[in-house]
Amino acid sequence: MKDSIHPCLWFNGQAKAAADFYCSIFKNSKITTETPMVVNFELNARPDEPALHPNKFMGLNGGPKFKLNQAISFFVNYQAVEETNEIWTKLIEGGNALMPIDQYAWSDRYGWLQDKFGLTWQIALAGKEDRKQIMPCLLFTGNNFGRAEEAINLYTSVFKDSSVTTLSHYPEKEYGEGKVLFSEFKLNGHGFIAMDGPDNHAFTFNEALSFVVTCETQVEIDYYWNKLIADGGQESRCGWLKDKFGVSWQIIPSLLGKLMSNPEKASRVMQAIMPMNKIEIEKLVMA
Repeated sequence: MKDSIHPCLWFNGQAKAAADFYCSIFKNSKITTETPMVVNFELNARPDEPALHPNKFMGLNGGPKFKLNQAISFFVNYQAVEETNEIWTKLIEGGNALMPIDQYAWSDRYGWLQDKFGLTWQIALAGKEDRKQIMPCLLFTGNNFGRAEEAINLYTSVFKDSSVTTLSHYPEKEYGEGKVLFSEFKLNGHGFIAMDGPDNHAFTFNEALSFVVTCETQVEIDYYWNKLIADGGQESRCGWLKDKFGVSWQIIPSLLGKLMSNPEKASRVMQAIMPMNKIEIEKLVMA
């Protein structure tokens, strides 16, 4: 299974404005498709290598129901202070600092911000040259505190071409002892970060940031749906689900975009999808 995974960001009518904002900051980035409901775009954190490290995003105009928060942020690493400062300055325009950009024990230059659309970013000076993707970072807080390693084990068992590249724990005799301080792992070749957040946080995972898994066949859709819904997950409509940690996923067929881009077919396809929980490809094709 060589299925792609990319984040979907939920906006209240601001998907195009957000995509334009991000594409203006990350060079060699572009909007790939645009409809009134969905804007797909690619961000490139490495303008010197535009073809090698595209980061696909979906912006969804879903209304006011869900709002982005700090539970899932995006890590961007650079090897130069100038680059780090430049990206920070541009992303924080109209937003606010959650942790001011400064020197910290783990990085000579690091900051965590929430941009004007509510999306949060962690910008860091890092020595690892292989950190070339914009990586989503999952922060396990509240009732999920201490479950980061359990989640890593689940995700790397479900997705093929997966591995854990970094896993460090809170030291002994510290609050959070044995929990995940920092981790990096790959799912189908896509980089992810996960951490346990020991402090009191007023946020947790919600549908405002979900992960889209595109599948070629019904067998693949069934596989991911059943694996991610197991042991306490929750089904939703139109291919959406929550896993047992509350992280949202969209399991969709790769042909959906093609069908929805055809004005003659889109309304019939949407009518077919609306009653579905798990998407059934055959019914879409028949519609």
